Amino acid sequence: MQLFDLSGRVAVITGGNGGIGLGMAKGMAAAGATIVVAGRDVAKSGAAVKELEAAGGKATAIPVDVLQETSCRALVDQTVKAHGRLDILVNNAGMSIRKQPEQYTLAEWHTVLDSNLTSAFLCSHAAYPAMKRSGSGKIINTGSRM
Repeated sequence: MQLFDLSGRVAVITGGNGGIGLGMAKGMAAAGATIVVAGRDVAKSGAAVKELEAAGGKATAIPVDVLQETSCRALVDQTVKAHGRLDILVNNAGMSIRKQPEQYTLAEWHTVLDSNLTSAFLCSHAAYPAMKRSGSGKIINTGSRM
């Protein structure tokens, strides 16, 4: 029994080249979605695409810097150009600085906030017009207790 059928859907997953993002990519690919692995590390994203394809999924990789508005818009534009649509956006990219918060500099604090929060706004803002044109879409935001 298949719980979810995402056949014909296109899902962009930021940070989809490892960890929770890759796990979500595997699950959505198994449900039939075409996956766009979006990340900064081109080699790691390529390896994720190969892993998804080896499991029978359809996947491509598009490099993105989720801290840059133009890069987020280019991600959506390239996705729609390559696949004709964008149905699901998973805002999963994020980072942490492995030290106690009281030891953060203000610049480090802003880097964490921009990576984990502002990036979700930028990617969602970029995805909205494509989803609006198609009449539907889903945006999933992940978080961390870190």
